[in-house]
Amino acid sequence: MVMRLLLIEDTPDLAEAVLRYLRGAGHAVDHAATVDAAEAAWAVADYACVVLDLGLPDGSGLALLRARRGTGDRTPVIIATARDQISDRIAGLDAGADDYVVKPFDLDELAARIRARARRGQGEASPLVDLGDVQVDRARARVFRGGDEVRLTSREWSVLDALLGARGRVVSKAGLEEALYAFDSEIEGNAVEVYISRLRQKLGAPVIETRRGLGYLVP
Repeated sequence: MVMRLLLIEDTPDLAEAVLRYLRGAGHAVDHAATVDAAEAAWAVADYACVVLDLGLPDGSGLALLRARRGTGDRTPVIIATARDQISDRIAGLDAGADDYVVKPFDLDELAARIRARARRGQGEASPLVDLGDVQVDRARARVFRGGDEVRLTSREWSVLDALLGARGRVVSKAGLEEALYAFDSEIEGNAVEVYISRLRQKLGAPVIETRRGLGYLVP
């Protein structure tokens, strides 16, 4: 399950380690080190999950979370902080957090928590998807066709996973571009079309439909 994520963390070394790990797993991850930067990013992108530090240089992570929840935003949020008191955990959960990890944390565990919260946020009871002779395990980012595993690149997977997350609904080209790249990545004009074509070659043309002028969908 490859996702668009937002990391809100002001400690450079930790942020770099988390970004390297998550991007290495194929995720598109935006990074904000301040409340202002986080608000700007969160307002314009659709994230599968947000990892939020509480102590930021220009304000409170809890206040930011309360403000987002006040707008009706239900994006899954995992608080990642050095504050380990029970009262801190309760305050975070009461503010609207979905999960809470204490620094220093294991990166594998953080990634597993992100996957679990993102699936629940999408209302996904099972990560297994059946598309005729194509089966997809979104939790493990594995695809099979006719029983044989199909190898996808991280960006091919990002496009497929974004379409599966909105299965039955049209996803625009801009929406797929957001799934492909973080803010600091260069977007090629025909990238979406290229990856759609590659996926059809690997999985079969009927797996992805084109709605001219609107976008693409997995029926």
